[in-house]
Amino acid sequence: MTDGGAGPLRGLRVLDLATLFAGPLAATLLGDFGADVVKVEHPGRPDPSRGHGPAKDGVGLWWKLLGRNKRTMTLDLSTPGGRDTLLRLAAGADVVIENFRPGTLERWGLGWPELSAVNPRLVLARVTGFGQFGPYARRPGFGTLAEAMSGFAAATGEPDGPPTLPPFGLADSIAALTAAYAVMTALAGRERTGRGQVVDLAIIEPILTVLGPQPLWYDQLGYVQPRTGNRSANNAPRNTYRSADGRWLAVSTSAQSVAERVVRLVGRPELAGEPWFGTGSGRAAHAPVLDEAVGSWIARHKADEVLEAFERAEAAVALVYDVRDVMADPQFAALDSVTEVDDPELGPLRMQNVLFRLSETPGGIRWAGRPHGADTNAVLTELGLSPAEIAGLREEGAL
Repeated sequence: MTDGGAGPLRGLRVLDLATLFAGPLAATLLGDFGADVVKVEHPGRPDPSRGHGPAKDGVGLWWKLLGRNKRTMTLDLSTPGGRDTLLRLAAGADVVIENFRPGTLERWGLGWPELSAVNPRLVLARVTGFGQFGPYARRPGFGTLAEAMSGFAAATGEPDGPPTLPPFGLADSIAALTAAYAVMTALAGRERTGRGQVVDLAIIEPILTVLGPQPLWYDQLGYVQPRTGNRSANNAPRNTYRSADGRWLAVSTSAQSVAERVVRLVGRPELAGEPWFGTGSGRAAHAPVLDEAVGSWIARHKADEVLEAFERAEAAVALVYDVRDVMADPQFAALDSVTEVDDPELGPLRMQNVLFRLSETPGGIRWAGRPHGADTNAVLTELGLSPAEIAGLREEGAL
């Protein structure tokens, strides 16, 4: 594993003012490829991700992932000293990422007019539930609300069951990927104009985009996608099936040729001759017939036999993994998808690696999430503050 010290974003300076989870994860993605990310947390109220989920020896494990490749400092932005210090930091930064409710930075005297005045080349990424304007802008917004409002939950779950929410931060993660892309787009624009700009990203929007053409279908046809469980409205067979030894496998037949191979494999070649079999929507309309054919065949074979037969037939199948399977899988191991990181607090840790591999300027994990405020003195000293000035900020309660 490389440490990403010479990554392509080396020299990019990012201030991460955000919490839970989209904004901080966007900053993590930039840090993975070499950006110098300084995580700014309130002195008395650290990023809540430090306390989310399981902990070991009192140390939150989620933070180890979310806080990797970031230096950590404390700063109360609502104090005069905190405001002035943030402006000094912003003067030398390339990117600020924040997710306060609209109007909060402005109330502290840290809005775009003040930030751009000290640094006209700054990119300010504002990641909020509903964006910076509109009737919901000032509402508290979380990924769960985006999963509900985007149409994701309505289309997820069994047909006769309730709408289903994901058990992890799906909308936040999609928004984080989008925010990192938006920041890089704004920086590319800066190369042409010489000026920074504001990125306004609403968490409700990226997940709406990845849901596909649902608005287009409704606009043109009045069609509302129903809940279909593991089935697809666009092709079949597409489901999870249980093997003779109790393992679950997922089958996909998005391509017509693969669908034909599958029905031949399971001993039902006559299905490929049915007039409805020639289109994905036609097969989806006859999903019960195809599920019975595929499911009954898989139920008569052990999982290893199913995998081997599908591979020979060049048909698409995968075991349904939990995290134990992920950690033991040879393909993930070959890609180093889950890599080991040495951590001073907890020792060796295994976590997801950087998102993609670059042949010339790879990213990497230099360190896992650091303790609250661990780098405050170092960052302020680099900024040019004297020990007396730092002590004064502490006395004020700004640090």
